[in-house]
Amino acid sequence: MAKKSKKSSGEILIVGSKMKDAIRKSGCNVSSDVIDAVSAKVHEMIKSAVGRCKENGRKTVRGYDF
Repeated sequence: MAKKSKKSSGEILIVGSKMKDAIRKSGCNVSSDVIDAVSAKVHEMIKSAVGRCKENGRKTVRGYDF
């Protein structure tokens, strides 16, 4: 069983309709909790990238930090 996603601590950072369209084009349905789950993952990715950036003595987050 998949882990239950905690609600993101910040604002929604994704365009829900675009994400839902992409999933539906793959032939799948979209649950109502998907937007919160994806947004929480994005927040985690950003936090990790910012940490990597700071560890390397930079203030600019770059693509390879992700």
